[in-house]
Amino acid sequence: MNISQNELLKNHTTFQIGGPADKFYEPENFEELIGIIDECKSQNIKYFLLGGGSNLVFSDKGFRGAVICTRKLNKITQIEPGLVMAEAGATMKELVDFCTENGLSGFEEFAGLPGTVGGALFMNARCFDKSVSENIYETWWLEENGAANYDACSKLFSEDSINWDYKKSPFQNSRKIIKAGIFKVTPIEDQEGRDAIRSKCEGYIKGREDRGHFKFPSAGSVFKNNHDFGKPSGKLIDEAGLRGFRIGGAQIAEFHGNFIVNTDGASAEDVKGLVKKAQETVKEKFGFDLEPEIIFIEE
Repeated sequence: MNISQNELLKNHTTFQIGGPADKFYEPENFEELIGIIDECKSQNIKYFLLGGGSNLVFSDKGFRGAVICTRKLNKITQIEPGLVMAEAGATMKELVDFCTENGLSGFEEFAGLPGTVGGALFMNARCFDKSVSENIYETWWLEENGAANYDACSKLFSEDSINWDYKKSPFQNSRKIIKAGIFKVTPIEDQEGRDAIRSKCEGYIKGREDRGHFKFPSAGSVFKNNHDFGKPSGKLIDEAGLRGFRIGGAQIAEFHGNFIVNTDGASAEDVKGLVKKAQETVKEKFGFDLEPEIIFIEE
């Protein structure tokens, strides 16, 4: 297991923002992960579980405690013709590539999505009008058991419409540690159908590129959409005249009002300032409260 001190967290997030973590762990199996958590709890050390860092903004001062990165917990297997298991640390790219290479349809919309399977489950990631929860067969997690221990036995549940909703999952505001997801897929046997899977993935990636998603470091969409309001958050921010507005090295993207990008050494405070500016301006102009989906991790 790799253990480092004063690891710069900006090197582990898509926003490329964040100071040093006191300790940075990369467990190679879930037994090591549980052991680290038990040690942290017994010594009263704050800890944070990190996947692909695609929806996070760490403090410029870093993190006073232990950051536990799950990236090496990344096994993906086809457990039967219509089901694929992916561990939490596998990237969504790795999952999409696995499905594409094996002629399995169901994840094309998520091609090009940064982050890990664990993060996508936690946030119930949504791309091109499709949520990850639509593919869930079962989710597996480790649950806290007592003051200083985690139950090493896997727990599972099937999709529950009460707990899964637009960018909502039962893992939010809980102590559950996501272990893996088992996902429903559709096996495609003929070569024409397999080529269509690959073509769709390439099309979704090109759509992201054409819209500028990869021009600068970012965390993707900053605010959730409220479909009852009638307009997406990015449209409200555009109509509020904020597209291109800048604080320090952070900017509300010129190509999309719901993106904040790191154009030149942006700090966490720069991003916070833009989030606050967008919330205040949209509230004043439209009476609508923008709800952030990016997560700020304090020191």
